[in-house]
Amino acid sequence: MLICRSVSECRDAVAALRKQGKTIGMVPTMGFLHAGHMSLIETAQSQAEAVVVSIFVNPTQFGESADLEAYPRNESGDLAMLREAGVDVVFLPEVDTMYPPGDETIVETTHLANVLHGAVRPGHFRGVTTVVARLFNIVQPDTAVFGEKDYQQLQVIKRMVADLHMPVTIIGAPTVREADGLAMSSRNVRLSTEDRVAALVLSRALDAAQASTATGTTVATLSKIITDTIAAEPRASLKGLDIVAAESLTVIDGPLTGPTAIMISVAFGDILLIDQRVVTP
Repeated sequence: MLICRSVSECRDAVAALRKQGKTIGMVPTMGFLHAGHMSLIETAQSQAEAVVVSIFVNPTQFGESADLEAYPRNESGDLAMLREAGVDVVFLPEVDTMYPPGDETIVETTHLANVLHGAVRPGHFRGVTTVVARLFNIVQPDTAVFGEKDYQQLQVIKRMVADLHMPVTIIGAPTVREADGLAMSSRNVRLSTEDRVAALVLSRALDAAQASTATGTTVATLSKIITDTIAAEPRASLKGLDIVAAESLTVIDGPLTGPTAIMISVAFGDILLIDQRVVTP
């Protein structure tokens, strides 16, 4: 496994794989890896002959410096997991590498980045698309894999790739959950013991909503089920609930007529967790 910290090292490593006739898959991460990330890597390995994983805690997608500073990191543990998984190249850039001094270029999906969860976290998705565009330009992968848990992020990246004619296929991989149903996230480690138990309310709310989905089910019904379920957990604070058309993220009303994405954001103290479910009537 090659470990690259500069753009030139990464490009040289990928060029060597290309010379061997290998296709390139990519999994961008912010590190502190868990089984959910490993499932993304497995998906990438099934779609390409060599896989590049990037580890970069991207400062431009954090709204508060405290949240950025508190984000968990474990480089040695991450590298051990990636080596065991058979990853070919790991790209570990510094902030100055991804954002050279004096840089001023951003990439933004002007609509999708600023609705739904993006309205709650202004600038977040602009930071995501800017760094992912730079990573794609450096690695130039054939495919890239992102988790469906960050559902809006997945759609934003798909839109960016389509709009900019980037020659990379974006693959969404299913959310990986703990045995008790909590969606795996690097933020889970920051939860207190009590909040870790309380966080199961996210999957309970989505399960309840999905169980009620049938022909004629309305957005209002789903919204009430989720709101009531979250409200019943005193440690949880519902910060965002979006029920939208699955592909376009268009806000819908009335009875469900096709695949519908339910996206929720719930805070436990200062820890914000997200989860999602796509349901079909």
